[in-house]
Amino acid sequence: MMEPDSTQKQLLLFYLQEFITSNKKSKFERLILQRTRHLTIVLEDIYQPHNASAVLRSCDCFGIQDVHIIENMNKYEVNPDVALGSSKWLNLIKYCEKENNTEFCLKKLKSDGYRVIATTPHENDFIPETLPLDKKTALIFGTELAGLSQVALNLADGFIRIPMYGFTESLNISVSAALLLFALTDRLRKSDIKWQLTEDEKLDIQISWTKNVLKKPAILEKLFLDRIKS
Repeated sequence: MMEPDSTQKQLLLFYLQEFITSNKKSKFERLILQRTRHLTIVLEDIYQPHNASAVLRSCDCFGIQDVHIIENMNKYEVNPDVALGSSKWLNLIKYCEKENNTEFCLKKLKSDGYRVIATTPHENDFIPETLPLDKKTALIFGTELAGLSQVALNLADGFIRIPMYGFTESLNISVSAALLLFALTDRLRKSDIKWQLTEDEKLDIQISWTKNVLKKPAILEKLFLDRIKS
């Protein structure tokens, strides 16, 4: 199926929206304005479904659109009882076909203009209040027990930690992600940084969201494309 251009995408969105409620349409239009790709999350070999799914839920809640999932040893599983449907509103990009998926993922993000920041309690670089947000930023989280791989640490452009004042060395990954996303998205929204999506990105995502609430979106899209060809 040929990829529609921007005008066709706008017409496709209008067409698909005829099949959803006005309340859902209004909600999509309101929430798309709060979505961002300026911040993104990378999960390396997360193996506990509860924690993995809780991170997705936090990403959706704080307006993070993309989650990059590295599967070197562990397959990423979503727990629907924890995610509460949040995964269908996000773009999940999986890396599972290379010899070293971590290296491939992080180098790809860097080539796309992201500064890669590793989350670890063992480095004393940035805290949530001091991390520069002038460039697009990817926060990478490691496994619950072992943390990030040495490959990830070596490729990181910097490190961030959440200050701890108790006997416990670190927080659960899902709690860490939620705290960092709250602090960083709050700073972004109060800044002059252009963190919002482009108009094309808004279109693509709204089309995806609309398809996710339709029963037979592929049939409707084909009907639309056949109509504009004739």
